[in-house]
Amino acid sequence: MRGKLGWLNPGVVILGALWGAVAAPAVAQSIAEKVEVCASCHGQNGKPIDKTIPIIWGQQLGYIYIQLRDFKRGDRKNEIMQPIASSFEKDDMLAIAEYFSKKTWPDLGQPRSPKDVSGRALSANHSVGCTGCHLDQFQGDGTVPRLAGQSREYLTKTIADFRTRARGNNPGMSDLMLATTPDDLAALEEYLSGL
Repeated sequence: MRGKLGWLNPGVVILGALWGAVAAPAVAQSIAEKVEVCASCHGQNGKPIDKTIPIIWGQQLGYIYIQLRDFKRGDRKNEIMQPIASSFEKDDMLAIAEYFSKKTWPDLGQPRSPKDVSGRALSANHSVGCTGCHLDQFQGDGTVPRLAGQSREYLTKTIADFRTRARGNNPGMSDLMLATTPDDLAALEEYLSGL
């Protein structure tokens, strides 16, 4: 065989072709392989073992994508999620978001809040206007997350992170959380987790 640089050894050409065929799959992972990484923290059945980790099964597609994008950019900080998201391209993030958004939201079996707590949470909602974005029944839509049925521990951590501005990818939420009393926030956490 004659190439641009002179004669080529056919064995080198074949070895190069085989090396390319073997090496390519190791670099290019399928979406199924990528979402398997997510399951180690977010749960094989959609129920995270650590309740401070959010449910992503059945979460809004646009919201999942934005969070992955924000982790990749460094706008949202997390020592586990940032390295994972940094390896994803936009198409990967959209495919992962679509995959999880089509799953069924898992039931964590959290109890409904008592009437007095529900009353306080609904009163806080009227003051803060949660359902203005998260919609009736706190189901979310598009880029706004579902809160209904999320674990209470995750809701508590997220609200605390917004209040301290440790979570900085949504300054408007930090302002709302700081403007709401801790007792109202605790009622909202309990109420939302039981929906």
